[in-house]
Amino acid sequence: MNYKVYHQQPSNHYINIEYTIDKVTSNELLIQLPAWRPGRYELGNFAKNVQKWEAFDEKGKSLKSEKIKKDLWKVQTKGTKTVVVKYNYYAAELNAGSSYLDESQLYVNPVNCFLYVHERINEPCEIELIIPKNFKVATGLISKGKNKFNAKDFHELADSPFIASSNLKHHVFTEQKVNFNVWFNGECKPDFKKIETDFRKFCKAQIDAFGSFPVKDYHFLIQVLPYKAYHGVEHYNSTVITIGPSYDVFNNPDWYDELLGVSSHELYHTWNVKQIRPIEMFPYDYTKENYSELGYLCEGVTTYMGDKMLFVAGVFNWNQYAKTFDELLLKHYHNTAIKNYSVAQSSFDTWLDGYVKGTPGRKTSIYTEGALIAFITDVFILKSTKNKKSLNDVMKMLYTDFAKKGKGVSDSDFKSTVEKIAGKSFDNIYKKLIHGTAEYTPFIKESLNYIGCGLKIEPTKNFNESYLGFKVRYENNKCLVDTIYPGSVAEYQGLSVNDEILAINGYKIVNDLEQWSNYINKDEHFLIVKKELGLMEPIILKSGKEMCFKTYSITIVDSKNKNSTHWKK
Repeated sequence: MNYKVYHQQPSNHYINIEYTIDKVTSNELLIQLPAWRPGRYELGNFAKNVQKWEAFDEKGKSLKSEKIKKDLWKVQTKGTKTVVVKYNYYAAELNAGSSYLDESQLYVNPVNCFLYVHERINEPCEIELIIPKNFKVATGLISKGKNKFNAKDFHELADSPFIASSNLKHHVFTEQKVNFNVWFNGECKPDFKKIETDFRKFCKAQIDAFGSFPVKDYHFLIQVLPYKAYHGVEHYNSTVITIGPSYDVFNNPDWYDELLGVSSHELYHTWNVKQIRPIEMFPYDYTKENYSELGYLCEGVTTYMGDKMLFVAGVFNWNQYAKTFDELLLKHYHNTAIKNYSVAQSSFDTWLDGYVKGTPGRKTSIYTEGALIAFITDVFILKSTKNKKSLNDVMKMLYTDFAKKGKGVSDSDFKSTVEKIAGKSFDNIYKKLIHGTAEYTPFIKESLNYIGCGLKIEPTKNFNESYLGFKVRYENNKCLVDTIYPGSVAEYQGLSVNDEILAINGYKIVNDLEQWSNYINKDEHFLIVKKELGLMEPIILKSGKEMCFKTYSITIVDSKNKNSTHWKK
């Protein structure tokens, strides 16, 4: 199967694609556009971006075709040996999983916009890019000439994004006989010496943990944007990362830490998800949902291990690592859904309602809750084996006993592997946290205590969160209620999620609700609220006796704790 990619007017954001299928023997062809993309486990609708679609035979004669599903076309091919589909794709969104075209670049995630024939999905693919002469190409695909690339099958092609641009900055280093390519596109001033020093450390730590690297080379494709951005998507031998703003990425230590964090996270996915894959996704079926409860393994373990590898490798110091852990704790405890939906259930339903918050208080996070469960599991194994084994051993066994043998991993496989490594029943954590909605605090405190740490709990800096029980967000200069703590004063007095708060004690809110609330403190908060149907209502809130939203942080209690030394390994 062959693909030719070109464009005529980049300002209109339409990518032109010619898809050629040879050796046609049937009277009709069903031609599919993927319904979702690996790295984001929810149904998509990429076909909405297709404006023109027409099929031709080898002589250029138009063939009868029709769209029979939202992303499936049927072409009448009787007597035709070669079919060429000419279509275009609107690429005007730039994130780590999208495709984008303008005068400066052609950025494509093939899974967004490349058609395929399902029964021929394992055939080799060739791609040719018609691009300006001064453009370079960053991709994990194998080059077969000037702007020509090969993939062993559609799976590899779909999982191999590329950036074609004249602005690419490139650096390569070798670690453990693997070439790691770091590509930057966009306005930025990368310090490649520092980047190599830091990247080399966590790359080595991850390879050491698994014993080998599953691919021959690796590519970090980093889009640096002029506005605030943070997103990463894993691929077969690459990752696409969007980060910004440009002026902060290498000048602000916090933003550079974010770059390191997402890069380590995505690299860990090279083993976990791209190799260690849920059995329901082995192989990927791009036509429909691939329901799985293993989000806690795919994203949770990766989130935990991605950060821990930075600490173990010496890229992050304790304060940098603790900051990432504190962020997990805050997200967990400020999610009112943790008492209603298990992380396994949330993983399954991600396919239907995506990664947005959705119905208030319903769904947990496969990233946050999954990462905390990974930490608890890590310490559980250490404790059970007198510090001889850890979660690293579980992941290495899943890699060698499942991924390398061409097998997918099931929920029960993960449980049995943990028990095999730990030598003890995993039921308590498995039933109460992974498949249950038990309180995490006792598990977290016990795990932290084992490695010489403690859990510090304090009021948040915002009075409205700690003592009134509601959080807000600001959108288009509107102050909207974002979250309400169950059983809080705010809930009992009739405040609702998405209410717009117009004024407090007679003063108009201008992106400063928290400041006014802190100023008013324990006095009555007299709110003027606009309900979703447009009605204006006065709501009076007086602080409760108990804290609602709190801040959580880990602290070192015993700096000489021997268990901590083993955990850091």
